[in-house]
Amino acid sequence: MIKKTIAITTGIEPLYGTHDENLRLMEDQLGVTLDLRSDGIHVCGEPDAVVRVQCIFSDFDSLRRSGVNLQNGELHGMLKLVVADPNVTLKSLVESGRQRSTGVKRMVQPRSPNQRKYVEAIEACDMTFGLGPAGTGKTYLAVAMAVSALMSKKISRIILVRPAVEAGERLGFLPGSLQEKVDPYLRPLYDALYDLLDQDKVDKLLERNVIEVAPLAFMRGRTLSDAFIIMDEAQNTTNEQMKMFVTRLGNNSKAVITGDLTQVDLPNPKKSGLLEALHVLEGVEGIRFCRFDDVDVVRHHLVQRIVRAYDSYGRAQQQLPLSASETNLPGSGLGSAVPAVVAKPQ
Repeated sequence: MIKKTIAITTGIEPLYGTHDENLRLMEDQLGVTLDLRSDGIHVCGEPDAVVRVQCIFSDFDSLRRSGVNLQNGELHGMLKLVVADPNVTLKSLVESGRQRSTGVKRMVQPRSPNQRKYVEAIEACDMTFGLGPAGTGKTYLAVAMAVSALMSKKISRIILVRPAVEAGERLGFLPGSLQEKVDPYLRPLYDALYDLLDQDKVDKLLERNVIEVAPLAFMRGRTLSDAFIIMDEAQNTTNEQMKMFVTRLGNNSKAVITGDLTQVDLPNPKKSGLLEALHVLEGVEGIRFCRFDDVDVVRHHLVQRIVRAYDSYGRAQQQLPLSASETNLPGSGLGSAVPAVVAKPQ
């Protein structure tokens, strides 16, 4: 164990995080103790861990002096990556984020180790599956990578696809053109686009069909070349639709397929094309599956707890015997049983 003192420089306070959450993260993950004193920050721990804390403070100060101001949520996510991997630094993350953010109005930066693996898989593979709960950045990062590839002229168009399946509602026939009919289903993809590019630029790209909205039902027979294709909510595809989609890939194209198998809106969840693809395509060269869990949720901190609560409830329900789950239905009364329905002979 050694002890070092890090001098407090002007403007270093944002590194502490809200209610010192970033300092607690370093303490928990690196096994050090950080003590704020008038003469500086006293760091006590194993030599390697203390050196890593010093590097974090030095990198942050250097980035701040060069004009890089990291928001707290973004900084907290980057620190998760830094403390998880000794080969990663704040400077290296910022540099890689700049390279991915060509022509984009904000820096694209993964906020967890799984998100980093996802981004690296998209860069390395022609087809990537992002699987996990809501709020883990599957769709946003895919759109960010697509926009970056378009702005750097690696591809010539972006194609956005989503199955038109309502989440437990029946919207009926929607008025308007084809694009206006499918726009409500693609709103999360549009939100990401408008967050990354100016609205006027997005609208012009849509008008010129550089960004194309392609209903899944109309994909059959097409070969999608020189494109970055994103299919969102893939858990709502049928087996036939999934097979049709993954065979559309043309030359110089990438496909990212995102979905959450806990939110299948099909009449028969076991017939999800995404579920079948997991078994059929696992191990195929050039295809990567990236899985997220509740620790990767980057929305409001309450969302992470909600996801965990639903997971725990689902596991508990699976372990209950059928009779027990039936007798505990709301309104059934203690000890009540669901009467059996006996068919009368015809």
